Amino acid sequence: MPGGRVEAGEDDAAAVVREMREETGLHVTPGRLIGRVVRGPYGIADYACTVVGGALRAGDDALDARWCSAADLAALPLVDGLVETLDAWGALPR
Repeated sequence: MPGGRVEAGEDDAAAVVREMREETGLHVTPGRLIGRVVRGPYGIADYACTVVGGALRAGDDALDARWCSAADLAALPLVDGLVETLDAWGALPR
């Protein structure tokens, strides 16, 4: 799952565009806020995005990049509660 932090001088939208490009090679237009959670000292905001260019590839911190179904996502070793939270927000792939 791509993600990262908002850098000094960035707003959420700029951070989403930058992180998606760095971690997936995709150029996106951020859409609506899907949900927000607090995990320890971090506030995590998830946004819907529209892919407008680029080519899907793994960033330097990942072994693989691919589109997943909800079932595939549930089988991956992700942060505890991520799939359940995305499901509750209605944000899992259809």
